[in-house]
Parts: sequence; structure tokens; C-alpha cells
Amino acid sequence: MSWFESFVLGLVQGLTEFLPISSSAHLRLTAAFAGWHDPGAAFTAITQIGTEAAVIIYFRKDIARILSSWFRSLFDRDMRRDHDAQMGWLVIVGSIPIGVLGVTFKDQIEGPFRDLRLIATTLIVMGIVLGIADRLAAREEVGGKHRAARERKSLQDLGVRDGLIYGLCQAMALIPGVSRSGATISGGLLMGYTREAAARYSFLLAIPAVLASGVFELKDAGEGHVSWGPTIFATVVAFVVGYVVISWFMKFISSKSFMPFVYYRVILGIVLFALVSAGVLSPHAGESAG
Repeated sequence: MSWFESFVLGLVQGLTEFLPISSSAHLRLTAAFAGWHDPGAAFTAITQIGTEAAVIIYFRKDIARILSSWFRSLFDRDMRRDHDAQMGWLVIVGSIPIGVLGVTFKDQIEGPFRDLRLIATTLIVMGIVLGIADRLAAREEVGGKHRAARERKSLQDLGVRDGLIYGLCQAMALIPGVSRSGATISGGLLMGYTREAAARYSFLLAIPAVLASGVFELKDAGEGHVSWGPTIFATVVAFVVGYVVISWFMKFISSKSFMPFVYYRVILGIVLFALVSAGVLSPHAGESAG
């Protein structure tokens, strides 16, 4: 991998990690469209450490408060009723599904799941799911002629059941094209949470899973055509760009719909299907050399 490739892929990772459009799919597609080797699951997991570092800095006050309360709750029974202490446990509970499924399906994640036809399918299907969830949330917030507006849930309402459902939604993102934020935010909206609450918990929930995945894949970083230098460079680029994107995205969702991302996902999926069907792209483009 050249330094230019690593810069572009780091830029793509930073731009797409927090948006509900799937960073892993875009890394895979960028390489396929450019005629480069597939950067692979290990490269993707490691560069995500950069974007998660951006999450940690952006939410540093929340994370410090949650960690402090959680550690204190281990020794103080009264602290276990504290919301921040409970959030610490809920992040742990919500991380279990992706940890179990990530290890179980490791070979599929690094192989068959990277087929461009599967990516096109997940882009479209999860785009439609996000669109439905967004429309239902908007309808409940506004109400209508024959129905009153319903108050959406906040993170104060989060419990073990919802935390596990969030975790199962996050685990779906092991398949490129699903999108970690897209799946968890969709799940949150369908469970009745506000856009801001769904996104905030989605990003907090991703921290342990992504960091663990990145550390786990460190052993494979220097194998194949991807060397350590470009991987680290891409991770730094992803961190810088990711911080800018998450700052913008949290402001965007406070008042805007997710529908632009829905349209983008569906159109990209259809175009990808068309290119593969026409023989312009191989469904395994770049894999043999990756």
C-alpha cells in the first residue's frame, strides 16, 4: 500500500465512520473502484482506533464521569443506582454480542462478507430500515390530526433489555455495508429513543468493541501488502477527520432527518449492483491480491 492510498483510505474512514453509511463498505469500495488491493479487515479495524480516539476526546467528560461512577459502584452499593454507573454496566452488556459474534464469525468477516454483492444488499436493506425508523420517529415527535405527539425516550430510560438490543444491532455491523452507527441508531429509533440519545449511546457503545477489535488485529497489520507505516498514517488521518465529522454530525441530528443518508445508501447499493451485473466490477475485486 502506498502512502497516497493510506491517506485516501484514512480520509474515507474518518468521513464515514460516524455517518450511517458504513465505513467498512466505503473502504472496500474505494479500493475496488480505484483498482487497489482490498485493504482487508485488519486494516479497517486498526484505522477505526483513530476514529474511536476522536469519540473518546469528543465525549471525554461523559466518559470520565461514567468511568468514575462505575468504579465507585464496585465498592459502594448506593452508587449502583447512579445513572452514570448504570451506563458503565450497560456499555459492557451491550458489547457482549459483537464480542461473541466477532470471534465466532472471524473467517467470514475477513472473507465472504466482503463480497460486493453482499455489501450492495446490506447498503440497500439497512438504508430502508433506517428510513422507516426515521419516519416513525418523526411522526411520533410531531403527532398528527388524530394522534398526539409522543415523548421519545432519553438515555435515562435505558435498561438491560434495550442495551442488549442495541448490542445486537451493533453486532450486525460485522457485515460491511450495514454500518455500526446506522444499525444502532435505527434500533434506538425503533425502540423509541430520540435521535441524539440513540447516536450518543451508539458512539459510547462502539468504544470497547472497536478498541478491542483493533488491538486484536494488530498482529496482522504488517502482513500482505499493508505495512505498518501506511496503516499508522491512515489511522492518524482518520482521527483528525473523524473528530471534525462527529462534531458536525451531533449538531446535524439534533434538528435534521436521516433521509439524505437513506437515499445515498439505496442509490449507492443500486449502482454497485449494476456495475457488478454489467461486469465492470468483480464482486471479489482486489481480494486475490489483498
